[in-house]
Amino acid sequence: MNDARLSAPLADERLEQLSSLLQRKGADAAFLDGVLDLTIERLQADSLALYELVGCELARIGRRGGDEWPASLTLDRDQEDAAVSRCLIQGGELHWRGGRSDLDAPSRLLLEVASRLCQYQRRLKQREFDVKFRGVELEAFYDVGLAIAQTLDLDALGEEILLRALALLDARRGALYTLDGELFRLGARVGGSAREQFSADVDAEDAASETLPQARHLLAVPVRIETEIKGLLVVGDKESRTGVGPFSEDDRRRLEHLANQAALALEQARLHREALEKERLEREMELASQIQRGIIPRDLPDLTSYDLAGWTRPARHVGGDFYDVIPLSSGRFAIVLADVSGKGVPAALLVSTIHSLLRSLLDRVQDLDEVCRHLDRHLLEFSAASKYATLFLVDLDPQAGEIGYVNAGHNPALVLRADGSSEALSSSSFPVGLVGGGSYHPRQVVLEPGDVLCIYSDGLTEAESPRGEEYGLARLTADLVELRSAPLEEIRTEVERRISRYTAGQPQGDDQTVLLLRRR
Repeated sequence: MNDARLSAPLADERLEQLSSLLQRKGADAAFLDGVLDLTIERLQADSLALYELVGCELARIGRRGGDEWPASLTLDRDQEDAAVSRCLIQGGELHWRGGRSDLDAPSRLLLEVASRLCQYQRRLKQREFDVKFRGVELEAFYDVGLAIAQTLDLDALGEEILLRALALLDARRGALYTLDGELFRLGARVGGSAREQFSADVDAEDAASETLPQARHLLAVPVRIETEIKGLLVVGDKESRTGVGPFSEDDRRRLEHLANQAALALEQARLHREALEKERLEREMELASQIQRGIIPRDLPDLTSYDLAGWTRPARHVGGDFYDVIPLSSGRFAIVLADVSGKGVPAALLVSTIHSLLRSLLDRVQDLDEVCRHLDRHLLEFSAASKYATLFLVDLDPQAGEIGYVNAGHNPALVLRADGSSEALSSSSFPVGLVGGGSYHPRQVVLEPGDVLCIYSDGLTEAESPRGEEYGLARLTADLVELRSAPLEEIRTEVERRISRYTAGQPQGDDQTVLLLRRR
């Protein structure tokens, strides 16, 4: 199209004004207004409206005249208004009433330019908005990450994550689930009730439909550490001016980004909680160990005509074995070695209970059977179920060779005679605290000069070699017979060394305790 064709019909001041508008930045709206004013004059129309094609609809971008024109029109219009003239332009349509029935080419060209300018300007504004929104969004994610990274309390962190998620997505409700074995368990919820748990085999989208029972619209994303799923983040009912509605793909992207940040924070908080729990357990174990060290005598008493030596090695930080030599008001001594059920802190607490009871009872009760029956009744009445103890209790007169003893479900003590023979003092009753109501049948044995009494726990005889074979009573007896003439401390040290050599570094399965008594 040459300049003559453009200037002939449009050669007036308004065309000059339109041309000058094109030189100005951001004058697209003014240019459109000028083109519409020029067009309605050229058509001599009563009113007109310019529509732009947006998706499957025509959206009105400008109008002139007094008539009302719809803001949008569908492309599949069934009935056309005969009073309305239409002209297709690139990217839209011009509608008008009255005046000429057709639009000249220069006017159409100007309308297309004006429409295209408006379209470009809207796209530019949308991109500017997207860039600004992305900046705001990134700032929000930074704030979220900073907030949850500073929270090490696992319970408070779950609620903080949910509150941030609801604010970011304008959602009304939310729930955070953590993976526990084969189940997703509810960790935190905001805005209403939520399902307590569900199977981890369920797909996230399917699970979301049942997590927030009163929500109309749901969005769920997994919480992952690398590729491993650790939980599920669910939000419900996106708010808008018209009520609640569904979530968009942008919402899903934002929630996934937040879930990635949440996963790292949750893992950090979990590790922090585990560290605190480990520290607490270590403090408890150290306290229990101190209690147990206070029970085991540091120095054994010097008994007239008898030598003593003892040794204990717990399988854990604290154990369930203990021994003691208790002086009595009558001038006699009570010697005890006990093995309580269980290991660790619960066993150490039971050891403390039995030790205190024995010292209290032995000051008032002389008969070994009565002492054991009192102890049995107390454990049955005040201790937890399945808490009992085997024990070997000795009543010793330091001046005499005959001793009394009770074996309450304990390993057979060994009498090692000076002539090389040996004798086993087997159990005669149930452990204390196990059954109740029984008798403990005190017995006597005579120790001649040079004879050794060895009381031990089953941690010695049940110590295993790398092939899984137990050390056994026969091997222990043979060692003790061989070593019977050595000083008691040497016997104790050599027995410990031989068992350690036999197990060859295998983990110790049970507490190991030995108490040796020799008549001089």
